[in-house]
Amino acid sequence: MRRGFTLIEVLLAALLLGVGLSTILVSMSQAQKLMLVSVGSETSHEVMDWGEMAYPLEEVTDIDDIDIEETKAEELWAMISEERLTNEQEEKFYGYTWMRERVDENMDSDEIARLGGIVPVRITVKWADNRRGDHQEESYITFWRQPAE
Repeated sequence: MRRGFTLIEVLLAALLLGVGLSTILVSMSQAQKLMLVSVGSETSHEVMDWGEMAYPLEEVTDIDDIDIEETKAEELWAMISEERLTNEQEEKFYGYTWMRERVDENMDSDEIARLGGIVPVRITVKWADNRRGDHQEESYITFWRQPAE
């Protein structure tokens, strides 16, 4: 009897090894993509917090003051802090913008009164991934209550 592996056994082992390695490589690339997305999401939440500190919705007294046009993250930081961003932070927040707008611009005063003086407001952070060139955004809806007169 001959000792050793047959050609079929060697090919089958090579096939199993190839499938296993390709599965590992695909999993690693998907994990890397997930990490990049989570970093972008975490940074966007920081920018949302900065926007809320720079333009507190609680301090708005007139419905026309709700809308804030797109503002760069660096500008928000300058409004809430006396310190400058470090070079590392500037790189991290580069391209992030924050904005706040009413969800329904066409709501008249009767409709607002019918809703108890509550106005839905959307807060949005936008950013672009410079490596891939795709634009992303994250937003949430909150409510502003018109002050009682």
